[in-house]
Amino acid sequence: MTTTSAEPPVAETESTPGVAGLAQRLLTLPPAPGLPVELYAKRLRGHVDLERTSFRLAPHSVLTTNTYSGRVPASYWQRWTAVREMTFQAETSGEGRVELYASDPTGEERFLTGTTVSGEDRVSLTVALDRFVDGGAVWADFSSGDGELRVSSGRWTIPHPPRPRNTAVVICTHNRPADCVKTLQTLAADLPALDALDTVYVVDQGDKRVSAHPDFEQVSAALAGRLRYITQANLGGAGGFTRGMYEITEVESEHHANVLFMDDDIVLEPESIIRMTAFANSAREPVIVGAQMLYALHPKRLHTGAEFADLVKLQAGKVVPGALWNADLTEENQELRVDADYNAWWSALLPSEIVSATGYPLPVFFQWDDIEYGYRARENGFTTVTLPGAGVWHADFTWKDQDDWSRYFSIRNSLITSALHTEFDSRAIAVTLFGRLVAYVAGLQYGLAATVVKGIEDFLAGPEVLADGGQRVLGEVRELRKAYPETVRHDAAAIPGVPLRGETIERALPDPSQFRAVLAKRLLWQLTGRTAGSVAITADDAQWWHVSRYRRAIVTDASQEGVRVRDLDRDRAVALLRESAAACYRLARRGPAAAQQYRDALPQLTSRENWRRLFGAEAE
Repeated sequence: MTTTSAEPPVAETESTPGVAGLAQRLLTLPPAPGLPVELYAKRLRGHVDLERTSFRLAPHSVLTTNTYSGRVPASYWQRWTAVREMTFQAETSGEGRVELYASDPTGEERFLTGTTVSGEDRVSLTVALDRFVDGGAVWADFSSGDGELRVSSGRWTIPHPPRPRNTAVVICTHNRPADCVKTLQTLAADLPALDALDTVYVVDQGDKRVSAHPDFEQVSAALAGRLRYITQANLGGAGGFTRGMYEITEVESEHHANVLFMDDDIVLEPESIIRMTAFANSAREPVIVGAQMLYALHPKRLHTGAEFADLVKLQAGKVVPGALWNADLTEENQELRVDADYNAWWSALLPSEIVSATGYPLPVFFQWDDIEYGYRARENGFTTVTLPGAGVWHADFTWKDQDDWSRYFSIRNSLITSALHTEFDSRAIAVTLFGRLVAYVAGLQYGLAATVVKGIEDFLAGPEVLADGGQRVLGEVRELRKAYPETVRHDAAAIPGVPLRGETIERALPDPSQFRAVLAKRLLWQLTGRTAGSVAITADDAQWWHVSRYRRAIVTDASQEGVRVRDLDRDRAVALLRESAAACYRLARRGPAAAQQYRDALPQLTSRENWRRLFGAEAE
């Protein structure tokens, strides 16, 4: 069923006056409590009073915006757009100086220009974006003299972009009504600044409806007619985001718009919408513009500056050489320009030309849909730019346990992505996966091994496995995992059959230097009954070469919300090793034929007609 809380506004034309000019605002406080102020502004001397869009310097005080949010990523603007100058503007009151600085690719600072202000004044300083090809940024510093200095409405402006378009937001949600409403409230609170914001599509695929939240009607009204609320069966993230894309391209059939995908459980910085829209509209050619991910639990830390995927080893989230990773952004800035292969859909903007040329996402339900789309767009000649300073806070990946039902989709969908976008060396891939499966078995993760085996087998079954968008197989995977006790998370103080005192924590030895030899030895120990007794193991130490030494390992879940109990089961281990070997052997032999089937089916799988069928009658 589809419901609309308010009629979507009439789409504006490409001459929309409010879109042009603004590249980014100068903000000195984050959008929510608990987020680091140092990501926005830093006091270097004296006393400073900060508000979201203004601040006051006491006499003889200094403030810098050489920060994650305060910097203009000049290198990215010079490389990907035709913009060759930016102007900093602000309203000032009092006396002091405003100075603009730049950094080089190595982080070395240099002065650009500055001015002295007094009384009621307006600052307008223009700088050239002409010496930043390999890296560097631009920012503003402020200092007061004998009197105080007040600054407000700071902003960086650019000439009118060649494609001044509005951006339609798509939020995919599943049983997180509070998180989704909070994101909508954050958008509504900053609505006056979001001239480029068009319709906001909420695609609700859960049974705990966002519309039932007590604040839904209020936030719908606050969004001033921009909100469109859609419900549908659970088709995963791929289905949720594609439904928004489907609806937008229907409404925007006569002119262009940007589509911005956004997760429901992020902490949103609305300013990122302004920056991503301005950058996309100014690019010389259409580019995907992605926001960076900061950790929600550790909000000063950046996940990575830019990513690529290893499509042979089937590894996502690889760090582009030179990019920051798990960096403290209050202490370190990304000076070097780094180019991404794709950007995850926690927040990513796709211009309409890219959607038209690339088509719709694959109906893979969950995981790797964004990666596959990024590589498909790349093959169509389009670049992905992960834009520094445009960020959202998202759940820390390192606090998500890998022994989860989602691992099935990660394996199956990574195989599909590799089949579509590489020569697909099935033998090399099979060897890689078999090594992982043996390690899972040695680490007493039998359910995880079974989950991966099913992912391999379903890939080999061919494109028909995607016929229903993933609903059936989600139930199958969850049912499969019920047979494996170690997939269940227990309260650390209430582990079945274990007294409250628990087991002694055994810390891991240094990593082995010869993994294959150690793996073979550990398996031999397990099969011949030479393992030790029962121990507790921390999440950091839960590597297979440590866990495999014991008959029972009570392992802390990566989420830190409980523990998993892994018990040695020799019969099950032998059976899974045989199944793993058989599945990988079939992958090595039949993989190329399966890969060709997916290539042949790609146009149909990603077609509007196929997605209309999956969405059902309400999408007609």
